[in-house]
Amino acid sequence: MKLYVVDDGPPSLACRMTFKLLNIPFEQIEVNYNVGEHLTETYAKLNPQKEIPVLDDNGFLLSEHIAIMQYICDKYAPDSQAYPKDPTLRALVNHRLCFNMAHFYSAIAPYTLGTIYFEYPRNAVGLKRVHMALEVFEEYLKRIGKKYVVADHITIADFPLVTSMICLEGIAFPYDKFTRVKTWYETFKRENPELWAIAEGGLKVIQEIEKNPPDLSKLDHPIHPVRKTAKH
Repeated sequence: MKLYVVDDGPPSLACRMTFKLLNIPFEQIEVNYNVGEHLTETYAKLNPQKEIPVLDDNGFLLSEHIAIMQYICDKYAPDSQAYPKDPTLRALVNHRLCFNMAHFYSAIAPYTLGTIYFEYPRNAVGLKRVHMALEVFEEYLKRIGKKYVVADHITIADFPLVTSMICLEGIAFPYDKFTRVKTWYETFKRENPELWAIAEGGLKVIQEIEKNPPDLSKLDHPIHPVRKTAKH
């Protein structure tokens, strides 16, 4: 089983954390985002969307990190509480996965990684979107009243939210006033060192490229204006 990833990509990190939690072996294949390896026709044979990650399970190709995490749980660990069978708990897990992708990460990524890789500014509108996303997440944690985002144990719903948070931490974004979010995030780090080590690897990359943006002169993105300069 192969997983095509990028080292600082939150969706890739969330998939890797799922494999780690379930103790499922896989071959990790790094995709060079900075030179546009994912935009090639060769990569398009794996994923016509030309996005990362992609799972190759003995010829079965699957993209979209949420689908990958759900598939891995259903096929290889169907009795795991990481993706509970109880309809209510599973609905909450699915909701938090969708919430992260549609609302939380979609607000955070443009303000953090988007401004590192592309010629987009960090402006007041982007900041407001991030604050609004954090406010909603804070409310969900208040309503659920558990240690983690769905239950008092880890589920796959925690992973994408953690990897969204590393984007904020990576640019030293202040989030202390969101006390429940901060407590959940710090609890995850403290109580899950092996899982956190995966996310922390991505965090360190983000911290480095925030200070020293990578050379993207070979990246020809079809939509976004690539930042060509070596510094902000």
